[in-house]
Amino acid sequence: QVHLVESGGGLVEPGGSLSLSCVASGNLSQMNVMGWYQKAPLNGELVGYITSGDTFYYGNALKGRATISRGSVKNEVHLAMNGLKVEDTAKYFCYYRYFSRAYDTQDYFGQGIQVTVSS
Repeated sequence: QVHLVESGGGLVEPGGSLSLSCVASGNLSQMNVMGWYQKAPLNGELVGYITSGDTFYYGNALKGRATISRGSVKNEVHLAMNGLKVEDTAKYFCYYRYFSRAYDTQDYFGQGIQVTVSS
């Protein structure tokens, strides 16, 4: 089991910036993917992810306005958002893809954290 805790959401004015963080704990795997979804996990838009090999992928959400990075500790992932728009208002979910030694995968999601863009 993997437990994810998100932090850093809140209210920001249009054009502003906001950073989210997520810490994973529990039964972590050396090979993994950590990332962020916008709105609802798997039914929302992928913001992006970073692999344990430091490969990045960015989805359609916040295109060009999001930067994903690992923390100093590998079980942390951060999302820096800039140039925020009212339509970016959503719940953002951290996710973690666990890889077994046989390369089976299991996805875990955080509870989600609200980001509201409003003047």
